[in-house]
Amino acid sequence: MQRGILDFWVGLFVIGGIAALLFLAVKVSTINTLSTADSYEVTADFNNIGGLKVRAPVKSAGVVVGRVAKISFDNGNFEAKVALRLDKRYQFPADTSASILTSGLLGEQYVALQPGGDSKNLANGGKIRITQSAVVLENLISQFIYNKAQDKGAGHANP
Repeated sequence: MQRGILDFWVGLFVIGGIAALLFLAVKVSTINTLSTADSYEVTADFNNIGGLKVRAPVKSAGVVVGRVAKISFDNGNFEAKVALRLDKRYQFPADTSASILTSGLLGEQYVALQPGGDSKNLANGGKIRITQSAVVLENLISQFIYNKAQDKGAGHANP
């Protein structure tokens, strides 16, 4: 009888632990309460989006103002087309610029919006024309190594 009670409490503790882990997983995931009724969608074209993913945050001044809704490839100009769903509470001027940045050194990528000074605001279906692509760490490292190799080669050429 004693063994059965102990097994019951251990089982209850394990179920509680699993429930707590599931709760934490939902809390820290990128699930957002941004509904489609209270938002508007704009697009932006980038040469390189790096590791940007759908549902990545869209931030302005460090505040999450929306999410990446869709990523597609434009066969016409060979660029990535990113659809951003922004909360209606946040209105941005028509000349707003968008950049793809990384949280920390190796963190997740997000879209940063820098408001412009235009008197007209972006509307649903609008397009952000000023964009800055993602900085790809691998490209920076290979460029650094290539430049160092060139510097070394040039040093040996002149005795």
